[in-house]
Amino acid sequence: MTTNAPTPSRTRALPTWLIVAISVVFGLFYAYFVWNAVGFLSQAASGAQPLNAYGWFVLLLSVVFPLIAFGVAFAVGWRRTWWEFALVLITGLCLVAVFWLNILTYTVGPSGSSMLG
Repeated sequence: MTTNAPTPSRTRALPTWLIVAISVVFGLFYAYFVWNAVGFLSQAASGAQPLNAYGWFVLLLSVVFPLIAFGVAFAVGWRRTWWEFALVLITGLCLVAVFWLNILTYTVGPSGSSMLG
């Protein structure tokens, strides 16, 4: 005879309202990067020379990357204390900022012509 002892579920360190509040505050900063990437993509796509497939890939990746980074940071941090959760979201935001600066440097610099068709 076996007894199935209930496994204790791990409780969250934060109340739901605090998770939502912290996520919304940092989510606005992530959304700012997405908004800039969409604007930059539409500006580059409507330029004098069209984008080639590589240009579309790089600029679409700059739109999707902040969303992925926010999802990963949220998944890693939502069960931690409030300052650890905020620290994980700030780390993801810093990673997005570095990625965005790399995209701008690549597209505006001398190698940006490789993205044009």
